[in-house]
Amino acid sequence: MHTDDPTAPFAPFDTLESTGLARAYFVSDTASGLRAVIAIDDLTLGPGAGGVRTRPYPSVSAALADAARLSRAMTMKCSLGGLDAGGAKAVILDHPGLDRERAFMVLGQRIEELGGLFRTAGDLGTTAEDLAVMAKQTKYVHTEEVDLSAAVARGLLRCVEACAERRGVEVPGLRIAVQGVGAIGAAVARTLADVGAELVIADLDHEKTETLAALIGARAVPADTILTEKVDVVCPCAVGGVLTTDAVSALDAWAVVPGANNALADSEAGELLHSRGILLVPDVIASAGAVVDGIGRTVMGISDRTHLIDRLGETARVVLARSETQGRPASAVAEEIALERIATAQIP
Repeated sequence: MHTDDPTAPFAPFDTLESTGLARAYFVSDTASGLRAVIAIDDLTLGPGAGGVRTRPYPSVSAALADAARLSRAMTMKCSLGGLDAGGAKAVILDHPGLDRERAFMVLGQRIEELGGLFRTAGDLGTTAEDLAVMAKQTKYVHTEEVDLSAAVARGLLRCVEACAERRGVEVPGLRIAVQGVGAIGAAVARTLADVGAELVIADLDHEKTETLAALIGARAVPADTILTEKVDVVCPCAVGGVLTTDAVSALDAWAVVPGANNALADSEAGELLHSRGILLVPDVIASAGAVVDGIGRTVMGISDRTHLIDRLGETARVVLARSETQGRPASAVAEEIALERIATAQIP
């Protein structure tokens, strides 16, 4: 129904206002069936950085809400990683009629038109082929998935070391469960195996799990039991939101170090981890290796980003120590530290 009231409820604006999202760009292309949202959460520290996620969202509103949530996580990740960048995310609404090649071509063109305001790479549901199509249209996309996976794995290892240090143990010999062995999870599993950890791994693709297990000497288990394995450390490396309160209640581990974004389903899950005495390195630190590597190279011009990735371990130590001292969940402490840096940067 028509209204002349400029403050009348409208779903996209409602989402922007409720999430605090700074900007959102809607991209549509009838010929390819493309509907996409580019969400930019914060530009205080530099251009928005975040991957392109492709999934069958039930609605544009749901896609916008997810993009807002993911871009906020990227803001935290960039701030905690010491990067000259803010958080952003692009999401594509996948559907059977989507012409992927043209859709990613158009998205690449739109990203190029933003002139570097948004820097992107791959994410869940987006393939290397999709990124290659985008890269023909824009210079603001990072296509080296292997490098990014290795960067995540290196940063996550440093965070596992931080947990082990607080526990007074060494990483070699630790029993670690890795949930999900896609590009990120497989790199994490190989890296942890290389330093002598005992791995238990799982993925919905059991054949892929068995193959990797044979290569690195890990034990493959069904995907629906991996989070209840009796281990020292759990590393969720698949989709987000797996650490529900029920899942946390069933954990038989003393630390959680996620390689996946938004591993916690909600703040209640983080509070339950804390009350159970389970160490948590928030995913905005533990999974930040890829964005540190990408932004360190493309925006900050640093040829060797190894020291930046390794510094994630030091950030994890600060968060774990403050969490224990203050008696607060690590996720809340990490957000506080991230916002402190952004607030400082806003001071003239």
